Amino acid sequence: MPNGQASNEKNSDFLFLWGMMDVPSPNQRHPPCPLWAVQNGWSSDAPAGPLPDLQQLSLGCEPNQNLSYNHLQASGVYSKSDVATFSTRSNSHPSMQNVCKDYQSIPDILSPIVQERNIPPCSLPYNEATQQVQHYSAPNAYQAVDPSSYSPLTYRSLLNQPPTQNPLPASSPCVDPQLNHNQHLASDGGNSGSFVGFNEALTSASAPIQKQPLWSVAALSKGSINDFVPTASPPDHNLTPQSPNSESRYGLNPELLPSAVKGMAEDRAEWDGKVFISEHFSRLPPLPTTSCVIEDRGNVSPLAIRSVTYCVPSDGQTALLSRLPLGVLVTPFFNQNECLPIPLCKHTDCVVGCRWCGASMCPAMGWQDCGQRFHCPFCGKLNEVPWQQYQPTKGAEVRVDKDKRPELSMGSYETLNSEKGEAAALLLAIDVSASALTGGHLEFVTQQIHTLLTSLVRACREAGDASSNLRVGLMTYDSRIHLYDLSPDLSRPHMLVIAETEDLQLPVRERLLVPLIDCIQSIDSVLQLIPQFGAECGDSTGLPIELPVKAGLAVLQGLKCPGKLLIFHTAGLIETGHTNSSSGFFGTSKPKSIFQPSEKAVSLAKECISQGCGVHMFVLSQQDVGGAWPGHIPFLTGGALHTYSYLQGDLDRERFSVDLKRVVETETGYKAELRIFVSKNLRVSGCYGMFVPGSHPEHIALATLHSRTTVAVDLAHSKALDETGGAAVQVVLSYTSQTGERRTRVHTLTLRCSRHLQDTFRNYQAETLLTFYCKKMYCAVLERPLQELREELQTDVTEALASYRKHCCLSSVSAGQLVLPQFLRALPVYVNSLRKSEVLLPGLRSSIHQRLQQRCQVLGLDTRSTVRHFYPLLLPLLPSVDSSSPPYPEGALRCTSSSLDSRGLYLVHAPFTMLLWVGTQVPVGTLVELFNTSCFSSLPSGETNLPALENRLSVRVRSLINSLNSEVPYARKLVVVKQGDTCEEALQHHLVEDKSPNGGASYADFLYHLHVNSVRLLL
Repeated sequence: MPNGQASNEKNSDFLFLWGMMDVPSPNQRHPPCPLWAVQNGWSSDAPAGPLPDLQQLSLGCEPNQNLSYNHLQASGVYSKSDVATFSTRSNSHPSMQNVCKDYQSIPDILSPIVQERNIPPCSLPYNEATQQVQHYSAPNAYQAVDPSSYSPLTYRSLLNQPPTQNPLPASSPCVDPQLNHNQHLASDGGNSGSFVGFNEALTSASAPIQKQPLWSVAALSKGSINDFVPTASPPDHNLTPQSPNSESRYGLNPELLPSAVKGMAEDRAEWDGKVFISEHFSRLPPLPTTSCVIEDRGNVSPLAIRSVTYCVPSDGQTALLSRLPLGVLVTPFFNQNECLPIPLCKHTDCVVGCRWCGASMCPAMGWQDCGQRFHCPFCGKLNEVPWQQYQPTKGAEVRVDKDKRPELSMGSYETLNSEKGEAAALLLAIDVSASALTGGHLEFVTQQIHTLLTSLVRACREAGDASSNLRVGLMTYDSRIHLYDLSPDLSRPHMLVIAETEDLQLPVRERLLVPLIDCIQSIDSVLQLIPQFGAECGDSTGLPIELPVKAGLAVLQGLKCPGKLLIFHTAGLIETGHTNSSSGFFGTSKPKSIFQPSEKAVSLAKECISQGCGVHMFVLSQQDVGGAWPGHIPFLTGGALHTYSYLQGDLDRERFSVDLKRVVETETGYKAELRIFVSKNLRVSGCYGMFVPGSHPEHIALATLHSRTTVAVDLAHSKALDETGGAAVQVVLSYTSQTGERRTRVHTLTLRCSRHLQDTFRNYQAETLLTFYCKKMYCAVLERPLQELREELQTDVTEALASYRKHCCLSSVSAGQLVLPQFLRALPVYVNSLRKSEVLLPGLRSSIHQRLQQRCQVLGLDTRSTVRHFYPLLLPLLPSVDSSSPPYPEGALRCTSSSLDSRGLYLVHAPFTMLLWVGTQVPVGTLVELFNTSCFSSLPSGETNLPALENRLSVRVRSLINSLNSEVPYARKLVVVKQGDTCEEALQHHLVEDKSPNGGASYADFLYHLHVNSVRLLL
């Protein structure tokens, strides 16, 4: 295979079929399908009336399912060159069916088993009246005005218009095969893939389903979908009985539905030991959950910019018909462990970029006139090259010095500006109010701070680099502010008390922040005295949230430097001023939301952003229910909120130590500005993430950012794109480093364009769509009702499936078959998990503070962590614990209660949670080796630490836990959940394929509703 890469395109569709009661015989054929019906994905035997209900269910293929061979020849789609362009990934994989291969028919052998059961019909019918509901409210601060917005009614009229009015060929014959020379040749079939669908008896839509069958697997011939689902086997009576939460309302077997775990495992196996080469117009990258080496050859790494689709629709109408978003996920400060380091060069040595729009030089620029001019794809204008930077071109308009200049040959590079600012500082603010002094935890906090600072001094001295010497400041506060003069010239530090906190005036400035090596002894003396302070001021009413933030910001502003502000708070919190508008809750028609921060918090966050001050707050006490939530300012400034309960237990203390060390040692960019450039005929219509939105969505200001900071950028067409030129996206990040250097990091992504809708669908990935939807919806909760957002998610996916069925399905499918693109087969389970998350669908036991915390934490995650949050990793420990067990074992299971065996141990890994489920029938020897107890009833449940036992099982499990903990942004406590315990509800929230405790639908039921409504759209 060329360049040592794996083929990254697989079969484009898959078929999942629920059979009718009247099953045709194997020799019976369907009547010939009209050409127009095949071209639009409509079945020739589709019912003309309302969609019928399910009566008898079994797994199998529609008998003698044939393609229209004349249509394939007439379309001119599958010539050898085009097949090479769209070569499929792992065509030989047995789990995917090549429906069109050799145009052969597939017999249907079904074995239904019928049970008596009454099941209600579908409760989400498609209704014409619902088309009048506008799902898009007035643009908020995160989204720019889109003059080309279409209503759902307009969309449906486009969707159902005759094929002659809007011909959309199913594949692109005009894509240059040489742009994808890394791909291997696919088989000479037509639309390779398989489908998912329902075959239903023609009964009344309102009639209840009287007969409920079990699932049975048909014995299919080679090349069909017999390997897509597990082969039926005799039931194992030792398995945990299937929970009512995992049962489908419509009798569907969840185990036979498309599996997200299987898709991830296949992708990891495909890219194991291989290198993904990111080059001009590169193909689909590995999934974000797959770790592989990435080589930059002129296109940015997907770790930095991941496009929602890697084939952009050439015009707005095609993008509208897809019903899926068009955009990119930007992680500009990404971790470079999985790729080569980004090259660094001086700003003055780089070729100057576009003088019209301000875009930086990149490989997407087109050179003309022997290198004297270049064409900017972002504004479409020509630029003269300064004579000092001129070099001639050779061959296909490529400069002779291309390989010597990162800005001409690399998708990512970084420049060092000549100007240098102040180095970043570390400012510690400790609460010394009466509540803090009587809490009994200040001594531990000061000891941990002392240990951390001592290790930083040791590392600085070993490095021998004076520029790495961190400047540190210290202050304490109750209702007043206590600043400390840490000058090494003083015999001991001086305390400066500021009683007037409304208008802070600093008595001194220079000596408040001192290099750590020079002031470590002064800081140690103050830290030893803090636990011995006397309570001078009461705090019965609590302290304002803004008090320590304003004081720390004033110190950084006085010294004109960025930095991190670490606040260790204990007292109760109050929020001064009105939460939203001064007109009151009922004084305005503007919708209110519990997620909206106060105007004062937003104003203070903007001041921190302009100064480059990232706030990290450690709340060390249990806050009162209904009190102010202190997390808005920390999260809006790139920091975080960490909560503990007086640090009395060992688990809380261990978690505090890990969080404190991570916050201080994490590589951070300060006072950052993010500018986004897109192709001339595209525009940025919105940006979503954890930041304060500005007036221009293409320009974002950040106080601090780190390797997980990710922004979703929504794109829209202003005019049609040129297919030969493709599309380009450039992200320019300007930031200040820890040492005060001003740097600019440039990322450029080039994408193919096509006017064919199928090309766009084939290049979507469900994991990227999930992250984009998450950031967009979690930002929209500030302005829109939650019910409206949940309905919009379901409507978008339903209409996308209907569009793909009509415009991209080449095979003769019946009305009961649900067709999905290959890489979107996991999209229903992801979207359903997002819809029933605590943010969008609160449960009875979810508090407002928990939902606020979860929203901000998830918005700060990158793509990989977001996928893990909405589809956790469920690992069986007993069979997978061996010497070769990787952090992501191949034996990961589906997140459903039917995956749990009462004889096993299972680890649930999510970014903010780690659970260890213990079955009632776990062998006694296993309990002794892992928990040092021989009795299941005596095993403690809840938060715990595994004992450090010297045996193979204990060592491997603890090593796996430590490895998973190193990948998440927050320290977590291990929670042991025993089968049958009341704390099993914590596990149910992570079994996302089941019905959730807060009322969310199961995966099987949600997929059924998607199918029913997508078919009704085309009736």
